[in-house]
This record gives sequence, structure tokens and C-alpha cells, in this order.
Amino acid sequence: MPRTKPTLSRLANLAARQVIKGFRAYRDEFGSVTRRAGERFARRDVAGMHDDARRRLALYDESVSRTVAGLTELLDERVEQRAVWISIKAVFSGLAADCTDWELAETFYNSVTRRIFTTVGVDDEIEFADTDFDTPPNRADEPLSRSYPHEASDALLLARMLGDTPFADRLLDLAEDARRVVAVIRTRLREAGSLGRIDRAEVIREIFYRGDGAYLIGRLFSGAARIPMVIAFRTRGERIVVDALLLDENDVSILFSFTRSSFHVECPRPYELVRFLKLLLPSKRIAELYISIGFHKHGKTELYRDVLHHPPDTFDVAPGQPGMVMIVFTMPSYDLVFKVIRDRFPMPKRVSREQVRRSYRHVFEHDRAGRLVDTQEFEHLVLDRKRFSPQLLEDLAANATRSVELRDSKVILRHVYVQRRLTPLNVYVREADHAAAAAAVLDFGRALKDLARADVFPGDLFLKNFGVTRHGRVAFYDYDELTTLTGCNFRNMPEPSSYDEAISDNPWFSVGKSDVFPEEFLRVLDLPREFLPVLLEQHRDLFEVGFWQATQERLERGETFSIIPYQAHRLVREDAGEGG
Repeated sequence: MPRTKPTLSRLANLAARQVIKGFRAYRDEFGSVTRRAGERFARRDVAGMHDDARRRLALYDESVSRTVAGLTELLDERVEQRAVWISIKAVFSGLAADCTDWELAETFYNSVTRRIFTTVGVDDEIEFADTDFDTPPNRADEPLSRSYPHEASDALLLARMLGDTPFADRLLDLAEDARRVVAVIRTRLREAGSLGRIDRAEVIREIFYRGDGAYLIGRLFSGAARIPMVIAFRTRGERIVVDALLLDENDVSILFSFTRSSFHVECPRPYELVRFLKLLLPSKRIAELYISIGFHKHGKTELYRDVLHHPPDTFDVAPGQPGMVMIVFTMPSYDLVFKVIRDRFPMPKRVSREQVRRSYRHVFEHDRAGRLVDTQEFEHLVLDRKRFSPQLLEDLAANATRSVELRDSKVILRHVYVQRRLTPLNVYVREADHAAAAAAVLDFGRALKDLARADVFPGDLFLKNFGVTRHGRVAFYDYDELTTLTGCNFRNMPEPSSYDEAISDNPWFSVGKSDVFPEEFLRVLDLPREFLPVLLEQHRDLFEVGFWQATQERLERGETFSIIPYQAHRLVREDAGEGG
């Protein structure tokens, strides 16, 4: 007897439950990996933290693929029927309402539908263009944060706060750390013109972990003042110490920078955590904050909504020197840039389109060390053609047909990268005042060293490939020739054996594909001559083979470097090391 096909409502119910099951399996494993962070921090297992970071990134696509495979088997010939998916969405919305992370569930559902339909643009009927919930659909079982009321002394309040951390029993000297922290807080409160005492503190229950650091995050109340607070912890042997105290929005913003990898923090209700962080960092996009706690896909969802809701403005070619690999465009009123790969790369570029995509993927999976700009990769974005300048449309039509499709009223970005817009370093050193330009040149040297210690070699050292953030930090954003430091062969230039060799325009010696000659860097840097002494005073070793080879050797031995995400003057401990 032939099996009766399930009704549409029955099929929608089964499929929606399969999607929610796939999502919960993803979140369970994501949480399991995240919960390892505390022990890895205590053991200073930075390599393990990096492994876990890569594992969390891979989890999402694996989970979506498994879910799609299950749905394909369940729905069979009806897997691409819109009527079925309209019903599935309705059922799924009800199931998502029971999730503490419903917004992530909606994004997971979108990923499934886009994988099945290869959706161009947004299809409101079968995916969540906007969330179905303006406010949280369910209530929290326990509060996100702890509140600490005024105590007999500020030191007692801080001691209680430190005592509630999961590693309180490992703190080297809790009372002394509390005293040091209070001393810094009192100075900050006086600067803020407050009462000079802590009326109340509010602290997120869960610790944020990244690399070799752990962070207790909250805010202080003193009179009318509302001050963000981050207490940074580091390990010392078997013990843990308070290393720094951040009480300024700019310092906290740098800690959460788009040039840094995501934190590992337990997060059953991401919506509430992100809104708390938004109170501390009002200038940060919601998208950035989701990405900062490891939810890249939902960060992309929020970023796409941000683009769509941005007031109408004209996309035009980004200012600065055009790239040989990418066409870069932006809107004057927007702090994002959009990058599409050109169809052809002129000489001397020798990379392929596939190599470029691999480089960007490598950065996505790698520790960004505070020096690599976060990049979100989108496919099949649809934008109104009227929003593009004639010059940009002409450039896209002539040079980016593999990445862009132009229709009568639409521009379809088949493949595009989105990054924060920075001021190109070559422009900055020309236009900023001398002191700011000199500071950026020095930070450029630090950026190269931070990248090297994270096993990254930029490939191209032209200043136009680096940018300056609003905090004055230098970051790298052009990844088409990026490679691992350990994959390079750093060499000294051989001495010429004759006068003819010495004056020759061509190399008189063989050059391998991975060969790099640090003494040649100054020649290609295109740095204004007045800033060369500034760079050489502190970073002369960048132009000598010894620094690069020594860093390679340490990386190959399995060593990890501590790249501290705050400046030395933010350090609390008198015996702490140099900040980043």
C-alpha cells in the first residue's frame, strides 16, 4: 500500500522542527567549545584558544550543511516549493519564540533557506528580512549582570567583585589588586567631576576570554557619572593577577575593535548581552558587537540590515589610490567600504581570484592581533542602481563582471567584501599634523611586528594597504598577497661580484617565490623622507633579516606572543610588561 504524503501543515511542522533541532545542536556545541576558555586561560593555553576559535567558526557551516541535507531528504521533491517554505517559516517563528537566542535562530533559518534557494536579494516570504520580534519574546531565568551597592569602602566593594570571579581562589593577591584598582578608579572619578566614591557597580556575570587575557566587564555609577569598566586579568605562573583597568570608552572600544578576534564568553541570551555592551560602547554597531562575541553570521545579518536602512546616498569609488585587485566603493556618509574582485589583475600582480579569496578566508579564521580589519563576505546582495554613480557603474561593468551583475534597475553584487572604512596611511601621513603623522608611522612599525608575531606577513608593504582607525591605530586591510610569516624565506641581499652586477636593473641572483629581502622594504614603503628617521629610530630591526628569522624560529617552536590590547599606561601592576 503506497505511503500517504504528509499534508502541507504536517510537512511544515516536521521541517521547522528539524531546523530548530539543527540550530540547537549548533548552539550546544558552540557553548561547549566556549566553556573551555576558562581552563585554557588558567593554563595559558593560547594555541588551544586559537584552535577553539577556528572550531567555532567552522561549526556554523557544518551545522547548516547537516540541516540542509536532512531537509532535502525529508521534503524530497518539495524541497524548493515556496508554498512549503512559507508555511515552514510561520511554524519556525513560533518555535524561535521559545529560544533564549531567537535572533540567532532566525539567522540560522535564513542560512538554511539561502543555501537551498541560492536567494538573490531578500525574499520576505520565506526568510526573516527583519526579526519577527520587536522585543524579547521570553524572559530571562537569571539576570545578565550582578549589582554591587555602595560598601563601607570602595576597596571592600572591589574585593567582593573580584571574589565573585570564577578564578578568585587563583588570584595572587586579591586584597592588593582591589587596592590598586580603587586607586585608579578614584583618579578617574575625580577627572569625571563625580562624588569621588563608587555609589554602585554593575558587572556582567560571565568572564570574557581571548588569547591570554580574561576580562570582567561592567560599569560604575558615581553621582551622575556612568563610567565603563573593564578589569583585565593575566596569568603569572599558576596564579592570576589584575593586569589593567580600563575606564574610558575609547580604551574599551579598542578592546572590542573590529581588528581583533572574537571573545569567548558564555551567552545564553545574546540580545541582552549585546544591548548591555551597547550602553558601554554607544558608537559601536550592533553588528560589530555580535561579531565580537563570536556570532559572525548574525553580525552579518545585522550589518546587511544596517546597509538597507542607511539613509539614501550615492555609492562612489572610494577616495585614494585605486587597487589593482579590488574595486573599492563607499558612500560619503557611511563608514563602510565595499570591495569586489576585478576580472583581471595587471602586472606585477601574480595572484589568482581563488588565491585572493583564500587569503581573505585565512584572515577570517586567523587571530587578527588587533592589526587585521574584520571583513564580512556577502553573496547576492541586491541594491538600487540609482544609488551608484555613473563612474562607478562604468568601472564595475568594464572590470568586475564576475563579481557584479548590472540590471535595468538593480545592481547585484554576486560576491563582495565589506570592511570598516579607514583613512589610508599614505593619505594620513600627508594630511595629518606632523605629531599625529609621526605617531601613525611609529604604530605602523608596531603593526608589522604584531602581525609577524601572529604569523602574518602582509606581502605588500605599500602604505596605501594600511589604514588609520579613529583611535589612531594602524591596521592592514588589503589581503590579496598576505601569507604566513613561517612560509617566507627571509634573506640578505647577496653582494654583487662585479661592477656590472652592482649597476644592473635586474637581480644578479636567483629569487625564489617565497624569498623576502627586508633591506628592500625601505625602497617600497613610499614613506615621506621626513618620517624615515622616526621609523628607523624605534623599528630599524624591521629592515634587517634577524628580526624576521628570530620571530619565525620562535613561532616554529610553538611559542605564542602576548599582544596586549591596551596601552602600557593603562596597566595597574607596577611590574607589568609593555602594553600593545
